Amino acid sequence: MSCLASCCAAATCGLCSTVASGISKKSARLAYCGLFGLSLIVSWILREVGAPLLEKLPWINSSTHPKAWYQEQAVLRVSLGNFLFFVILALIMIGVKDQNDRRDSWHHGGWTAKMVIWILLVILMFFLPNVIITVYGTLSKFGAGLFLLVQVIILLDFTHTWNDAWVEKDEQKWYIALLVVSVCCYLSAFVFSGILFIWFNPSGHDCGLNVFFIVMTMVLAFSFGIIALHPAVNGSLLPASVISVYCAYVCYTGLSSEPRDYVCNGLHYKSSAVSTSTLILGMLTTVLSVIYSALRAGSSTTFLSPPSSPRAVEGRIRLNCYVVWKGIFSLPIVDDE
Repeated sequence: MSCLASCCAAATCGLCSTVASGISKKSARLAYCGLFGLSLIVSWILREVGAPLLEKLPWINSSTHPKAWYQEQAVLRVSLGNFLFFVILALIMIGVKDQNDRRDSWHHGGWTAKMVIWILLVILMFFLPNVIITVYGTLSKFGAGLFLLVQVIILLDFTHTWNDAWVEKDEQKWYIALLVVSVCCYLSAFVFSGILFIWFNPSGHDCGLNVFFIVMTMVLAFSFGIIALHPAVNGSLLPASVISVYCAYVCYTGLSSEPRDYVCNGLHYKSSAVSTSTLILGMLTTVLSVIYSALRAGSSTTFLSPPSSPRAVEGRIRLNCYVVWKGIFSLPIVDDE
């Protein structure tokens, strides 16, 4: 058994070294995204199976807590380790102007050491006292709103690029295609908002707050179109329609996270299936936005930065800082949080 364990350890180390050595400068950004995606998977696994393990740790289980509290602790501790890892990388890359800087090799290389450091940071977080995790969890809730704004900026950047690509073709069929996609997005946003009325405004109950959020979502969606078509703005209907769909989705995720015993949560009988599907969709949205932003930030002089920013800085500092935001605000917590 000892010999077998040694062989397995050697094989694992060899595999990690091979993967790390295969990461070139061009794939470093995707490697960071992959590491972030791994943190999402780890947090999800610990969210489901980590509660009994945390209950056995005396510095965490200092008093009686429900299962949901231990699930939240597991996710927040993985998130904090991920956050510290990318903060350290971001601070190291401050002031890097070009690839001649010695620290550029730190950004692209040393992946075996980075993986070990990331694992150690995540493990170390499970030895911290609860008060530190509580403070971190509170700060991340406030920052979640700012993260949503960042994600909207990413979506706008994508839709404007999409819109410009079709307009540049300067053919009638592409203009018709833009109109069809925009109309479909708006119809989807308003139909989905109507469904939200059925799900989260059950008859016989006073659900004024839920109605307020749904109505405001529809009003904002309509306002986006008016503003985009105004001559002073000279905008496009496609970005406005896509943002409207996204707002309807965010409204749904917020309402579906209401407690299961809340009378205005019409999905409480299907809360388990709804929670799982929402979590999967949210994780996919997060991973896709991270990959898109990483590729855009490393190859553009305008994305999320002033035009005068050097491309070398964009490919390092902004990528790391952006994934820090994701590391704080995108990990799945629990159903009723």
